[in-house]
Amino acid sequence: MPENTGNTPFLSIVTVTKDDPDGLQRTSARIRQQTCQDFEWVVIDGDSGPQTTDFLEKTDAKWVSEPDSGIYDAMNKGIARAKGQFILFLNAGDTFADNTVIEQIKAASSAQTDFIFGDSYEFGRYKPARSSKIEYGMFTHHQAMLYHRDKLGELRYDLRYEIASDYDFTARFLQANPNTLHLPLAICEFQPGGISQQKANLGRAEQHQIRKELKLCSNFKNAFITGVQACLWRLRKAVPSLYWRLKSSGNTAHAVSQT
Repeated sequence: MPENTGNTPFLSIVTVTKDDPDGLQRTSARIRQQTCQDFEWVVIDGDSGPQTTDFLEKTDAKWVSEPDSGIYDAMNKGIARAKGQFILFLNAGDTFADNTVIEQIKAASSAQTDFIFGDSYEFGRYKPARSSKIEYGMFTHHQAMLYHRDKLGELRYDLRYEIASDYDFTARFLQANPNTLHLPLAICEFQPGGISQQKANLGRAEQHQIRKELKLCSNFKNAFITGVQACLWRLRKAVPSLYWRLKSSGNTAHAVSQT
C-alpha cells in the first residue's frame, strides 16, 4: 500500500495502457514490490474493456478508462491527475528494474533537482544512459526519466508528433530546467516492440524536425545526427551483438550532477 496519507507523495507513476491487461498486471506487480511506497499510481486506460477495469478496481490506482487520441494524449491526462513531487511514465508492460528503485531515487534526490535519469534494461541487456545532451536524441529510455512536477508548468506532450513527442517534451523541459541528476542504476526494464521501434524512420524524421524547431543545433549537425541514428539502427538490426557492445561501453560508476 502507498505510504502517503494525503501529503504530496514523492513520486507519481503514470501508466498508459490500451488492450494490454497482462502487461498492466506485470507493471502493477513490480510497483507493489517496491521497498519505498511513497508514491501514487495513476493509470490512464484507453477504454480497453472489463478485463482491464475489473483489475484496476482491485488496485489502489487512481485510474480512468475512456477513449483518447493516442498515447501522448493519455500521458497528458496522466500529468493532469498527478500530485507527486516527481512524475515517471511507466507504461503497461514496463517494470521497475528491481524492488529498491524508488528507495534509491528518493535517497539521492534533493530540493534542487529538476530532472533525474538513470539506466535501463532492454531485452535483458543493461543499457547505460548517455550524458544528457538532448540534441543527440533521447539519452535513456523515457521510462527511466523523472520530471519535477512543479517545473512542468503548462508543458504537455505535443500531439502533432506520433513517435517523438517524448523527445520534444524532454528537450523543452531541459531547456527550461537544466539541473539534472544521473543515477548509475537501472530504473526500468523496458518492454520492447512498441510503436517507436515499429516506425523508427518516422521517429528519426520527427526528431530532426524537433531539433530544428527548438534550435538545438545547427542544420549541418542536425543532418549529421539523423544520419548517425539511421546507421546505428541498421547496425542494431544487422549485428545486434556489436550494437549492444557499443551501448554498454558508456556505463558510469558514480552519480553525476549536471547543472
